[in-house]
Parts: sequence; C-alpha cells; structure tokens
Amino acid sequence: MTEFWLISAPGEKTCQQTWDKLLTATTRANNLSTNNKFNIPDLKVGTLDVLVGLSDELAKLDAFVESVVKKVAQYMADVLEDSRDKVQENLLANGVDLVTYVTRFQWDMAKYPIKQSLKNISEIISKQVSQIDNDLKTRASAYNNLKGNLQNLERKNAGSLLTRSLADIVKKDDFVLDSEYLITMLVVVPKTNYNDWQRTYETLAEMVVPRSTNLLFEDQDSGLFTVTLFRKAIDDFRLKARENKFTVRDFQYNEEEMKADKEEMTRLSTDKKKQFGPLVRWLKVNFSEAFIAWIHIKALRVFVESVLRYGLPVNFQAMLLQPNKKNMKKLREVLNDLYKHLDSSAAAIIDQSAMDIPGLNLSQQEYYPYVYYKIDCNLLDFK
Repeated sequence: MTEFWLISAPGEKTCQQTWDKLLTATTRANNLSTNNKFNIPDLKVGTLDVLVGLSDELAKLDAFVESVVKKVAQYMADVLEDSRDKVQENLLANGVDLVTYVTRFQWDMAKYPIKQSLKNISEIISKQVSQIDNDLKTRASAYNNLKGNLQNLERKNAGSLLTRSLADIVKKDDFVLDSEYLITMLVVVPKTNYNDWQRTYETLAEMVVPRSTNLLFEDQDSGLFTVTLFRKAIDDFRLKARENKFTVRDFQYNEEEMKADKEEMTRLSTDKKKQFGPLVRWLKVNFSEAFIAWIHIKALRVFVESVLRYGLPVNFQAMLLQPNKKNMKKLREVLNDLYKHLDSSAAAIIDQSAMDIPGLNLSQQEYYPYVYYKIDCNLLDFK
C-alpha cells in the first residue's frame, strides 16, 4: 500500500497532545494506520489575501508537478524496456525509496529557503519543475526518434517475406545483372503451392528462362524464389503470378543501397546505446528532484490550509498516515469523529462562503473537518 493521507489538526495545549490523541485513536486500539509526524518548518505566513490566492495556485501547481513526476517515472519504464522490473529501484528521492523519503520528510532549506515568502518558494518550485518538464520533452523526442528509426529498420529486417527487407537474404550471384534484355525477379510462394510453382512458373509468361528458378530462403509460411525472364514480359508475368497466388516482390539488387541500410542500422544501434546511459542517469536525477519538489508542495499546501482553517498564531500538527488497506473506511470514520468539532472553526475562519473560494477544494467529496491531502507513491500505470 503506497497511499498516504497527509492531514493536520490544530495543536491542543501542545502539538504533542494532538499527535498522541491521533495515535491512540488510530494505532494503539485498532491498527488502522501507520503514522509519522510530518515536519513543516516555521514558514512566513503573509496576509490572508495572499494565503487565499496561494491556496488556488498551489492546487494547480500540485497537479502539474504530480503529472511531471508521473511522466518522468513512466518514461523511465519506457526507456528501460525489457528491464522494467528494475524501474522501482531507479525511482528514488534523495537516494532513498519513496516511502522512506515521505515518512522521514525533512524540509530542504538549501533549495527552498524559509526566509523567502510562501509565494516565492512556490515560484522556485514551479520554475524548477517546468524546466524538468521542458528538458524531458526535448530529450524524449530525440531518443524516441532514434528508437523509432531503429525499430523501423529492424521491422524491415523481420516479418514475413512479403514485407521484410531482403538485403540480408539475397546475394549478387542470385541475379542476372547489367543485361539489356534479361531480369531476375523475386517471387514469394506459399509453402503449400511449391509444386504448383515448379510446374507452372515457366508458362506464366512467354519469355521465362527455363529452369531458372531457385529457392533462396524460407520462413514459416513461404519461400523466396528467383526467376529469370525477358524484361518485356515483366507485366504479363506479374499479372499471371498474382492469379496463381504467387507474389512478385518489388526489388532491385543495389549493393550500395543495401550496404547503406546496414551501416545506418549499425549507426542507430550504436547511437541508442550511447544515449541510453546518460538518459537513464538524467531521468533518475530529475525524478528525484521533481518528487522532492512535489512533497514540498504538499507541505506548503498543508501549511497554507492549516493557517486558513485554524487561524493564527500558527499552531497545528501535520501528520502522515499510511492507511491499512482493509480499514480505510473505518479510519475515515475515526478521523471524522476525532475532528468533527473543527468544522465550526473552519467555517468561522474561512467564512460561510468558503465553498465558493476557488482552489480550496471544499467539494462535498473532498471536504473533511481536518486538512487532508492524498500522496500516492504508486506512480506507474503498470503493475
């Protein structure tokens, strides 16, 4: 279970009492959740107007940063391809797994100085994560183009004889080349029709060279045969071949083109390997940066909403609950019982019209008498 509930409640006589009360209600009696204190430093409060505006901005920033965190995580999975089972060990924050980082959260004073205003801190985060988002788009586009071009070439060299590249199958000796009159053609024949081919190919057009067919290659369903004929009979031969369920491949033997294709494939494959390591390192570093930024936004939101709801002086305890999956409904009921008396306080501070204040997210489904945000560390779409 990687879902956390980040909540806050006002300090009673002390914040420690608020914490003890939560522990008693949720763990000591009934094991509803695993709890940790969530440490938020003494941030600058600012004015009520700024806090209300910031509440709206932080909600949008939270959604944006979460989307970037998920994009980086998902792209890491895409890049690792067959090693997807190693994705989780690469998705770390400050060198530790995500659950450890969240449960032992400490504000990063160097990145987000608390002497700055709340608005400035949110702008630092916004700028930082927007840069990661832009860099990801650029890097992903370059790598995806390279990967796509390589896959196209690989696809050309695989698949059925009807579509695949023939460069690695045919040799110069298989063809009559540089003849003004004769041409060697390649024909795909279903295995079930081999006898028909051998019996009829010489009569499919008037100018087929007798005994000129050879089987060059077989896949699961078909064989690739050569046949030599006069150039003027090509159209007639093609038509009759189709009627007999033989497919003439459009192919001209060109050594330089085939060599260029092989060289291009080698180049793309080498480039992909060269870019892979640095790209994975970049993703690891920037996933960590984005995730850390995201949890700091959660801390900012808890701080702002707690001041808006519980008033000044700042006196609240932020707490991180990891719900026991089987008891989530019961946990919600216990929390509501524990904090239902706060509802009137919230109404007094935020005002009866709070339901209409943009960004406060006080819809019926999301509104609880205590400040609440969800943190889901399961960031990938696949299991």
